[in-house]
Amino acid sequence: MVSLQILNEEPITMSEPRDSLEKIKKRDNELNFRANKTEEHLNSMSLLKPKEAEELQKKIAELGVARLKPEHIVKVVDTLPKSVDELKVILSGYNITVNQESSKKIVDAVADYVKTQ
Repeated sequence: MVSLQILNEEPITMSEPRDSLEKIKKRDNELNFRANKTEEHLNSMSLLKPKEAEELQKKIAELGVARLKPEHIVKVVDTLPKSVDELKVILSGYNITVNQESSKKIVDAVADYVKTQ
């Protein structure tokens, strides 16, 4: 039995696998059952393009919010909260608190990308 070794663990936005599935679909002309279900789910979500998602991730990271980790940033990019209350709901699943001022900065950064959709 082969044992698997994790070399790297990094959170990714939902737009990245969607982009990868499109490349696989072009290469193979079709997807298997699980890949089709994954594609359906990802397409049902309102997502940013991979380049936009990466820009937003960098923008939020540059805000310098204390205790905000990459997995929190990815979740914010995936859900695109439109208000501070929505952001609080999203981050409530993690053991993190963000003050009102920082929350407002994050929502303002997201607002620039929500308008473009």
